[in-house]
Amino acid sequence: MAAAASALCTTVLAISPANYNARNNRSRINLLPLASRRPSLSSKSYPIRAAVVREQEEEEVVVEETFQPKKSSYDVQEGGGGGPGEPPQIDSDQWIIRIEQSINVFLTDTVIKVLDTFYRDRDYARFFVLETIARVPYFAFISVLHLYESFGWWRRADYIKVHFAESWNEMHHLLIMEELGGNSWWVDRFLAQHIAVFYYFMTVFMYALSPRMAYHFSECVEHHAYSTYDKFIKAHGDELKELPAPEVAVRYYTGGDLYLFDEFQTSRTPNSRRPKIDNLYDTFVNIREDEGEHCKTMKACQTPGNLHSPHSYADEDSNEDESSSLCVDPELHCEGIVDCLKKSVGPGLSKTKQQV
Repeated sequence: MAAAASALCTTVLAISPANYNARNNRSRINLLPLASRRPSLSSKSYPIRAAVVREQEEEEVVVEETFQPKKSSYDVQEGGGGGPGEPPQIDSDQWIIRIEQSINVFLTDTVIKVLDTFYRDRDYARFFVLETIARVPYFAFISVLHLYESFGWWRRADYIKVHFAESWNEMHHLLIMEELGGNSWWVDRFLAQHIAVFYYFMTVFMYALSPRMAYHFSECVEHHAYSTYDKFIKAHGDELKELPAPEVAVRYYTGGDLYLFDEFQTSRTPNSRRPKIDNLYDTFVNIREDEGEHCKTMKACQTPGNLHSPHSYADEDSNEDESSSLCVDPELHCEGIVDCLKKSVGPGLSKTKQQV
């Protein structure tokens, strides 16, 4: 009995409140790091964890590129800026560009159908009408740019120089077609001149509203001209090689001062193209190449501030990269008359009055 009583007293003392609290605190101290802290990672474990995360991210990117899950029409697109339940925001600029280009393609196809109907078997007359029309946009561009200059809205000398050189080139194309007899019929002159008048005012309005749209339309016209001359050369190449070159073509392409000839070819450095004119075949080949250069220039004009005179960067340091000469300055570019009006009353008025 005495031994049993002694064991019972020892048990009671072991579970007394004081001893119980002390033991509980010790166990709590030992358990807190496990409950409130994460085990620290050694320096060697970081690269392993980073590699695992990187592999997972790469797998997600591959899945995203190869499979696009279908989304609800009201799901928020990345960068859309809409909230939950709101329709996604659509890039308005892309839609505007598509609409502009669709209109330009429709108008170009309409003109092509008219020319195909009236000039199916009369090549020189067709070329006369085409060159009369093709030179009009450059007059319109210069007219609007002079208007902007007069109001002090926007001044870029390179644009006017290049567009004048383009009109100078197209004028000599027209003179060549006149020397070949393309304007011998009164009805051809009447049709070409009246289309040109309508085309001029349409281009002025289009250029004031959206220079990008006007440049793209001119690119479409120049592309059609290039294709027309290319087909003609391939169909009548042997015959053209037996005919002499027009005198105006010899003077223009091989004359002494070819500054304006180099000026409209913005994708080339000056003096890099010097044509030979031995016969009529060479004449049409060079006219075709001119139309291709016009296409490149009109393509460059569709990016704001991307047009530069070839002679402007030809005088720069030869060590500079050629791409650095293409100056993109949004402050000096007006996307239509509305944008020019905004710039004229804004804080950047002093910059828009700079002359290049």
